[in-house]
Amino acid sequence: QVQLVESGGGLVQPGGSLRLSCAASGSIFSFNSMGWYRQAPGKQRELVAVLHKVGFTNYADVVKGRFIISRDNAKSTMYLQMNSLKPEDTAVYYCNLNMNGYDYWGQGTQVTVSS
Repeated sequence: QVQLVESGGGLVQPGGSLRLSCAASGSIFSFNSMGWYRQAPGKQRELVAVLHKVGFTNYADVVKGRFIISRDNAKSTMYLQMNSLKPEDTAVYYCNLNMNGYDYWGQGTQVTVSS
C-alpha cells in the first residue's frame, strides 16, 4: 500500500520561498512519474511539475524558472522548491505518484502567499 504525506506548506510573503516535501511509503520502485499539483479555491486542480522515472521533468509555464522539483531516492522523498512566490501561487498543493496505471495522492498542504 502506497502512502504519500506532504509537508512544508505555510504562509509566506510575496517574493519568499518555501520547500514542500512528499514522503512516500510502500513499494514505489515501479513508478512512472511523481509530481506536484495544486488547487486554488474555485479552480480545477492543475499540474505544477512532474518528474518522470527516466529523468526528465516538466513544469507549468507559470512556475518555470521559479520552482524546482527533485527527488531523494534514498529517502523516497520528493521535493518542490518554490522561489519568488506570488499571491497567485496560493493553493493547496498535492503530491502525486503514478504507478501501474494508478494515481496515488497525498492529503495536500496549504500554501498561502500574502503580505
